[in-house]
Amino acid sequence: MSIEVKVPVLGESVSEATVGQWLKQPGEAVAVDEPIASLETDKVAVEVPSPVAGIMGAHVAAEGDTVAVGALLGLIETSGVATAPAPAPAAAAPAAAAVADDAAALSPAVRRAVLEHGIDPATVKGTGKDGRLTKEDVLAAAVAKQAAPAPVVAAPAPAPAPVAAVSSGGRNEERVKMTRLRQTIAKRLKQAQETAAMLTTFNDVDMSAVMEARAKYKDVFEKKHGVKLGLMSFFAKASVLALKDIPSVNAQMQGDEIVYFDYVDISVAVSAPNGLVVPVVRDVDKMSFAGIEKAIAEYGRRARDGTLTMADMAGGTFTISNGGVFGGLMSTPIINPPQSAVLGLHRIEDRPVVRNGEIVVRPMMYIALSYDHRIIDGREAVTALKTIKEAIEDPTRLLIDM
Repeated sequence: MSIEVKVPVLGESVSEATVGQWLKQPGEAVAVDEPIASLETDKVAVEVPSPVAGIMGAHVAAEGDTVAVGALLGLIETSGVATAPAPAPAAAAPAAAAVADDAAALSPAVRRAVLEHGIDPATVKGTGKDGRLTKEDVLAAAVAKQAAPAPVVAAPAPAPAPVAAVSSGGRNEERVKMTRLRQTIAKRLKQAQETAAMLTTFNDVDMSAVMEARAKYKDVFEKKHGVKLGLMSFFAKASVLALKDIPSVNAQMQGDEIVYFDYVDISVAVSAPNGLVVPVVRDVDKMSFAGIEKAIAEYGRRARDGTLTMADMAGGTFTISNGGVFGGLMSTPIINPPQSAVLGLHRIEDRPVVRNGEIVVRPMMYIALSYDHRIIDGREAVTALKTIKEAIEDPTRLLIDM
């Protein structure tokens, strides 16, 4: 009997996806709820589970195909499943057994990587929270496995050494189809440039006070809250002050109306294996430093594991993008539509500055605010960025709402 596997409902307003990868090939055994394929939507990768136990049948849609919600993806054969399956290759047995034993502890992305590369998860040290395996741990183990010397076996007398290959020095090209996520990123960013009257204002921030606070309290903070005290919570809190003082920076254009929000939902740009994603930390204006840090850390982990959902990235009234983690000195971040502003953070470096008539060295950071000039006037944008600067240089303002 053949069971049809169809494209599941992917989220509000999402009507189609791209088949990113088939995780099960025809003839392979499939367990109930085991991922058999991954779909790439406009925002996230979604794994399609098998509705029944059986044998993977025909792939109706090929990798790279665009499929609509409800369309037929493939078939699962259930006839004769009770009979003993053909033995798997001996080399794959340890990995398969380990995956079966540890399946409950592995995220879908990690489980898929383990199966693809034949890695025994019991032999890999996890670097995630509470020692959990991450996708990067499995990929690193796969690279190490490939680099390991092959076992020595008896071999016939060596043939005459071949002539060493000489590089032709040719210039090669490789064409790779853009993923659906990358296409959407390109489309949305270009749309932002074409639609919004986008402008960027800059300032620089003396990070001395924040760095001193982190150095003083980081150990006790982590011990109490179980998360590190980072920079993002300071900038998120500082942004809340600015957005409350300048409501237009936290507003959106909807048709011929401007919608002002009395809450602050901050989209935090996070680097994921398939591109940049922006999960939303909601009600930041009501959160503590620890709450913000925990939310951002959790989103970062889920971005790496590929377990973010559509709901995680829906909405958002303002965005913070930290290019400093990659070493960027200065940039003009692009607005995340339909939002009206985005704060760009950059690397911290010691620079000479003048304080009280003397040249001193301070840890400085350039910050940038890109904004939609249709909603936000230049005075408002400069004032908002100045408010963020002042709050970071004097963190007491964050405590007394100044």
